[in-house]
Amino acid sequence: MGLKVAVLMGGSSFERKFSLESGKRVCDALEEAGHKVVPLDTVPDLVPTLRSEKPDVVYNALHGKHGEDGTVQSLLEFLGIPFVGSPASVCHRAYNKDALHSSLVKYREISGDAAVASWPQGVFIARDAFKDMGAATALDLVSERVAGGFPVVVKPAHGGSALGVHKVYDQEHLGEAVLDALSYDDAVNIEQWIDGVELSVSILGSGWDAHALPPVEIVSHRDFFDAEARLDDQQVDFFCPVRPASLSPDPEQAEAIRAEIERAALEVYRAYSVRDLGRIDLIWDGAQAKCFEVDVSPGMTRHSLFPLACETSGLSMTAVMDELVSVAAGRAAFER
Repeated sequence: MGLKVAVLMGGSSFERKFSLESGKRVCDALEEAGHKVVPLDTVPDLVPTLRSEKPDVVYNALHGKHGEDGTVQSLLEFLGIPFVGSPASVCHRAYNKDALHSSLVKYREISGDAAVASWPQGVFIARDAFKDMGAATALDLVSERVAGGFPVVVKPAHGGSALGVHKVYDQEHLGEAVLDALSYDDAVNIEQWIDGVELSVSILGSGWDAHALPPVEIVSHRDFFDAEARLDDQQVDFFCPVRPASLSPDPEQAEAIRAEIERAALEVYRAYSVRDLGRIDLIWDGAQAKCFEVDVSPGMTRHSLFPLACETSGLSMTAVMDELVSVAAGRAAFER
């Protein structure tokens, strides 16, 4: 017997367009699996609608603010409605790209596990400090505060879909990039630009039962995998799994590097206690997996990397969505 599943999509963030497309694909897969689907935008009457519809479980297809920062998760926890994905506390931490370092350090102290993942070094600047306290006059310090100097990557400290992200080659263009990033968020990260193989590792499961799907290699025809490339198939090539030759000319070494990349992604996933599904974005720089983003609500559009990794693994979206909502509903029944 199918479940009644409310699918949250749309919302008011800059990523609304991505979310609507993801939500539609999720709805189609759930309906194909035999569930009754209730598509819901996050309009002002969302809570009354949820209370009257009484769904068995919610699938959150919202991206960006409210969908990934813990807002909707805390709301669902308050309402007592089971949902697929990580709890509010996890989402809140994962949404802050500046939290990766401290989260991994704390996890390693508790677990005692050997370190695998690394991360780009950088600096964090809040909008108020930049605009109201004169931090804009100190941008000349970036070349000495960020290891390696220019080029650097400038990006909103929160958010996704590469909105507001810039590769900056020199001091002259830094201020403009920071201002654009701050138009999407209230803080900005300025980080090392890491050259290497750009990868995305999708993960299913929770805790030690989590497993990595085949890494997707991303080859952008632009400077990097920016927002425009994410919407245009002609601007990027995806290879899933990652091509061995991209990692090493030696097949055995390439296999070992791929295993290390997957271990690094799983380390980050577990460090944040991500639940059910997620995606870790990283760059293999030739020596280490430099992780730079944790996505607790992976995109499900036709351009998205999570569905591609599932397909390569032989998993249909119908089967994956069916399993996710069934696990969430079962978890809620167990907790009661």
